[in-house]
This record gives sequence, C-alpha cells and structure tokens, in this order.
Amino acid sequence: MQGPLSSLKVLDFSTLLPGPFASLLLADMGAEVLRVESPSRMDLVRVLPPHDGGVSASHAYLNRNKRCIALDLKQAEAVALVKQLVAEYDIVLEQFRPGVMDKLGVGYEALKAINPKLIYVSITGYGQSGPYKDRAGHDINYLALAGIASYTGRRDTGPLPLGIQAADIAGGSLHGVIGLLAAVIQRQATGQGQQVDISMTDCAFSLHGMAGAGYLAAGVEPAMENQALNGGSFYDYYRTRDGRWFSVGSLEPQFMQQFCAAIGRPELAARGLSQKPEDQQALKREIEIEFEKRDFAEWSQVFAGLDACVEPMLNLSEAVEHPQIKARGLVTEVPRAGSGPQAQIACPIKFSSGLPAPRHIGATLGAHTSEVLIELGYNAEQIAQLKAAKVVA
Repeated sequence: MQGPLSSLKVLDFSTLLPGPFASLLLADMGAEVLRVESPSRMDLVRVLPPHDGGVSASHAYLNRNKRCIALDLKQAEAVALVKQLVAEYDIVLEQFRPGVMDKLGVGYEALKAINPKLIYVSITGYGQSGPYKDRAGHDINYLALAGIASYTGRRDTGPLPLGIQAADIAGGSLHGVIGLLAAVIQRQATGQGQQVDISMTDCAFSLHGMAGAGYLAAGVEPAMENQALNGGSFYDYYRTRDGRWFSVGSLEPQFMQQFCAAIGRPELAARGLSQKPEDQQALKREIEIEFEKRDFAEWSQVFAGLDACVEPMLNLSEAVEHPQIKARGLVTEVPRAGSGPQAQIACPIKFSSGLPAPRHIGATLGAHTSEVLIELGYNAEQIAQLKAAKVVA
C-alpha cells in the first residue's frame, strides 16, 4: 500500500526532535525520507536513554521508515552528492542555525540553482531573520519568550516545565509539515519551489489562541490562574483521597449538573456560571473537599458511565491500555532486524484508504549509504573510494 504522500521525496538534514518528528509524520504517510547525517557529529537522540536492545527507543521511533546516509558535508565530494540528490529529492528539511547550510554549500540558493522546484524547509528557534536569529535555545526558552509560560502554572509556585516539548513539536514539527505541504500544493499550481521559514518561537506565539486574542483586542493580560482554562475557574485537576488526580472540564451547564450530582453536591451546579474569581476559588475548594473523600478507583467507577467531561488522569502505562487508545490503534508493532518487533506510537492520522504498515525502526548510521549511491549510478569501486576518503560512511 502507498500512503497519501508517496509522491514526495524528502532529504532530511535535521537532528534531535523538531525536524525528525516532522519527517516521521511524512514517512508514516508514505513519503520517501532520506536522512543525511554526519559520520563524526552524532545526533544525540541516538544515545538518548532508555535503550531497547542497545538502540535508543527515541531514535528507533523518531526515525522509523526513513533511510539513512552518512555524509561529511565539509568535503566537496559530499556536497556534490547532495547536489545530485536534490535533482530527485526535491524537498529539503533542515534544522541548523541560519547560515550554516550556506557555509556548507548546500543552502537554499545553492540548491535552488540546481532544482528550481526545490522546497526547502528550515526549522529554527527564532527564524531566518530578527536579532535573535543566531541565538541558541531550547523548548523551554521559546515558550518563555513567546509568553506562554507566563500563564502556565500556579501563582504560588510559578511556571512549570511541560511534560512534552510543546514549542518543538506543536511549534516546529507540526508547523513545518503544514508549511511543507502548503508549498507542495503551490508548486503543483506554479511549478516553482520556495524556502519555508519555520521559527519555533513564532509558532509557539501563535498558539496563544484565545488568550492572545483577548490581550491584543481587549487588553486583558493573561496570568497564572486568572483564565477560565488555566486554573482560574473550577476547570482544573482535583486530588483524590489516595493521591491520584481527576480532570474536571464540565463547562457547559448540562455537564456541570451531572458532575455536581455525581459528587453529591447538586446545589453547586449554579455556581459554575459565576465569572467572579472569588466565587470560582470558593467553588474549587468545595470540589476539592468532595474529591478527597474517595479513592481514585471509586471515583473512576462513579464517572465511567457519565458523559460529564470528567476523566481520570492516567499515567502513560495506563493510557496505553485504555480502551479508547487501543480501539484507535495508537500502538503499533514495528519490524527491526535481528529480533522481534518493537512497540511504538502509531501515526495518529487516520485515512479511509489506510496507511502502509511500518517498515522498520530508525536505521543505524549510514545504513543505506551504499544503496543510495548505487541508485545514483556509483559502482562498488567508486563507493569504496568514497568510504576510504571518509566522504561517506
């Protein structure tokens, strides 16, 4: 079976998380993705614990379904190989700081001269322009500068590091895929490629959604626990008697009525409509008292049959076994050489025509170098010479 993106061929120079997560989605949907890695500067995800069978579980997941070639881009012969590849792999994904790919001789202008249809997606922390374009950063920095961290957390304890990398993935990876596919559609109409500039800070800034709209249009500054959805209302998490947690999102009156009846306090339902902060904090204290009267298992039974927007907070091992997650097939078995398949998170996008089955976990460094060179027309002797000169590995 071919996926919906089977016509795309992507040359992926990215490492760590943002770019590889983007190209994982593309590969899962059928695109042919060829990773270009340095033989001397390792992608740190390759050694990131935990390991399964000697292979980083993160690397095995993020790089499944992709081929891998190892090139020393500091050598002219390697740059020449890239220029040969872009004649066929007409989409490039890279994640270096602005100007690095230009210095290596494989920047957008250099490769565009070879293939005007080239789509060149650059994912960086701050984008290709602006005073911070050359500044180093990580997910936590982008969320801080974008203003998201300022109203994510508790007033008495401050901002908190998120459990996932929101700026990396929701900012870099997902917007990178959106920009790439939009450029593909435009190329189909015009025949021209282009560079797509993805700043993780820009894209994180765009995620403000309702709070950002409220500030820009009405001057309402969001802060910790002063919004309806960030702890400023009863919409929150509540601890059970045995130290577990439940999420309560019963915003609509019909859901609030069911919820309050379930905790034995039907009279509280009317108070859910109050917009006064002091009323909401008092309501939260009443709900907290009720939740602390029963254990997690008891509350799970109470709410299992109710459609009230109340769900238990599961740990990852519990989420994997949840009937909804299982019914949606969100865990898949991925083949790997030399042993049985590895369990991984499946592609979450469903197509009525289906997707191709996962082919393999993330490949070893340079696993497909010879295979790709043969496809370019190199013979065994030429490949051996390139390896001896350490142009490839």
